[in-house]
Amino acid sequence: MPDPDPTPDTAARPPVAVLRRAGACLVVDLAPMAGRGLPEVLHWGADLGPLTPDLAEHLRTTSVPAVPHSAPDAPRGFTVLPTQADAWAGTPGLSGHRAGTATAPRLRLRGHRRSSDDGADTLTLDLHDPDIGIAVELRYRLDAFGVLRARATATADASPAADAPATDPADSTDPAARPAPYDLAALRVLLPLPARASKVLDLTGRWVRERSPQRGPMRDGTLLRRALRGRPGHDSPLLMAAGTPGFGFGAGEVWAVHVAWSGHQEYLVERLPEGAGAHAAVLGGAEALLPGEIRLDPGAAYTGPEIVFCHSADGLDGLSARLHGSLRARPRHPVRPRPVVLNTWEAVYFDHDLDRLRALADRAAQVGVERFVLDDGWFLGRRGDRSGLGDWEVDPHTWPHGLDPVIDHVHALGMDFGLWVEPEMANLDSDLVRTDPTRLLHPEGDPGRTWRHQYALDLARPDTWRLVHDRLDALLTRYPIAYVKWDHNRDLYEAVHRAEPGGAPGGAGRRVPGVHRQTRALYALLDALRERHPDVEFESCSSGGARIDLGILDRAERVWASDCNDPLERQAVQRWTGLLLPPELVGTHVGPPVAHTTHRRTDLAFRLCTALFGHSGIEWDLTRCGERDLAALTAWTAMVREFRPLLRTGRTVRAEQTDPAALLHGVVSPGRDHALYCFAQLATAAAEQPGRTPLPGLDPDRTYTLRHRTDLGDPTRGAAGAPAWMHADTPAPVLGGAALGALGVPMPRLFPAQAVLVEARAAD
Repeated sequence: MPDPDPTPDTAARPPVAVLRRAGACLVVDLAPMAGRGLPEVLHWGADLGPLTPDLAEHLRTTSVPAVPHSAPDAPRGFTVLPTQADAWAGTPGLSGHRAGTATAPRLRLRGHRRSSDDGADTLTLDLHDPDIGIAVELRYRLDAFGVLRARATATADASPAADAPATDPADSTDPAARPAPYDLAALRVLLPLPARASKVLDLTGRWVRERSPQRGPMRDGTLLRRALRGRPGHDSPLLMAAGTPGFGFGAGEVWAVHVAWSGHQEYLVERLPEGAGAHAAVLGGAEALLPGEIRLDPGAAYTGPEIVFCHSADGLDGLSARLHGSLRARPRHPVRPRPVVLNTWEAVYFDHDLDRLRALADRAAQVGVERFVLDDGWFLGRRGDRSGLGDWEVDPHTWPHGLDPVIDHVHALGMDFGLWVEPEMANLDSDLVRTDPTRLLHPEGDPGRTWRHQYALDLARPDTWRLVHDRLDALLTRYPIAYVKWDHNRDLYEAVHRAEPGGAPGGAGRRVPGVHRQTRALYALLDALRERHPDVEFESCSSGGARIDLGILDRAERVWASDCNDPLERQAVQRWTGLLLPPELVGTHVGPPVAHTTHRRTDLAFRLCTALFGHSGIEWDLTRCGERDLAALTAWTAMVREFRPLLRTGRTVRAEQTDPAALLHGVVSPGRDHALYCFAQLATAAAEQPGRTPLPGLDPDRTYTLRHRTDLGDPTRGAAGAPAWMHADTPAPVLGGAALGALGVPMPRLFPAQAVLVEARAAD
């Protein structure tokens, strides 16, 4: 892979590649000192400024570590794809074999490319080991927001070396023998961390309690988080971050990684006693591959998922600002106002009665809903969750005239129409499975454990993929559907693709690992439907928030953060989902007074405040609401429309709270002239008064007028629990951004499950 740079004297050019954008920087030494082998990562993190040839040479020199006792006799650097050839005893960047041989890769740089455009700086490295017949292309792209996206591709040589083993090692001397495939065990992208990154944060969780933070010290060894559920899972790390001691939302230096892949994932942070060259530790990710899942015949290639790295000198909110900006710059990022949604699930469940749904739509339009979504229960034989899944045809008994009557009614009320599907799954009690049980992504015979009484379909089978595609395409062609809620309600266990060599279905006993194929087939299915129906929006739902990643978000306009609409739980779920995703990509719905999942009763005002900060919607039987609740919902949808331009473009900020019983979060406009904050009380506080709470993100050189927004109700009940500045008869305070960021303002004394909204507008 030649360097396209036309400079004739390539030997005179400093062999250091520098990617610099938006205060972030990656420096790679293409010709390490002392000929140590692969290119080495000299730096990833804050911008180092312009690197002249002399400065680059000195950076290289100062990156060479000492040679300690009882160690290799030459210095060890940290290469772009570390293996034991680099005297690296940690997790390797590449591992695999050919029929038990061709291990211990010794890759070398064969060529490189560098390019820049308005959107990014890119470095592509071509690495090769001819002895075992494997090549790896590493591509780094640093975008205009300082987000580094890396991707690795492994290719088996079309003509492996003469001593490469045959499929049967005993036949390796036969020139006519077919070379064995290269069994790829792992292809990881790893970057180094400095010693000051001594604390680690990632997320975990469970159903209806997704994205719970967990912190700890950096320790020697490997912190490995593997998602082996066929999807990222409710316990997905989402972002794995390492930072300086005490890093938080607004302060500290932080390095983070995200795996943009919707199947099996792997995150790791690792520190060895000898360090990683001149660095202390490493951070990285990959697709988690099962044994035998990727077998590369000569000439075949595997491209891993995009691994997204991000650095911030301004804490976790700085990470979010970079990631949100990068996502918002995507060509297909939703730019039109996010319509207020009503989803029918918690209103009617499987009871699809036309008159009841029309009455629900009437109430929805009355309060200001703009999109009406018909959830589970509309298709053939669907009376509960034990039957019908997989038969994506409108049930003629429930809907004798098709979906036209409800769609026409919804359209007449000025709303658009959405529909729920779960195309990757099937019930045994379905025409699809009765016709051909081998379509399941499970071993032959007994398909194993059910989950919500359903199994996964093998979308990697071309005939099954085509059948699902054609049925969904027919629905989207037949009906004016503006929105598809795409669900995925189970983990994948024993996910095997039953295939003969060459991909023909039906080979008994051939249990080929199926998750990688399934994920690729899912992406292809969504891509094909989106190409056919470019105006349809898609939501990724996976029994709540079990499939939230940037791979699926290349194909969806929003995610469902959790099946839990209890606002006490949702405050935390949304807070930590916002590390990666901006508000307009996260569905946030108002549920009924008693939460479906926790059975907790909460006030309407708190539910409305919580659901305001996202892609807002309703999941509630409005036909049972009184006039007071309907009036509050109407005021709320008006507030959604008022603030959704701010939410769609602004910077997410979160305050550090000294009292864990409360939290504050908000969104600040790009020009820092407008902000909206929510102060939420989650439990009883230890202190009698909350005291001053800083309002982060404002311009320290401007002044702001504060307003306590009571559109959704006033939990302070006038002056009883409110500080003086919130009293209705007190003039709105005007304070400088520096004072508001450092001191803040007193917040009211609230009961648990109450919140207040504070708006700040520039007064100058």
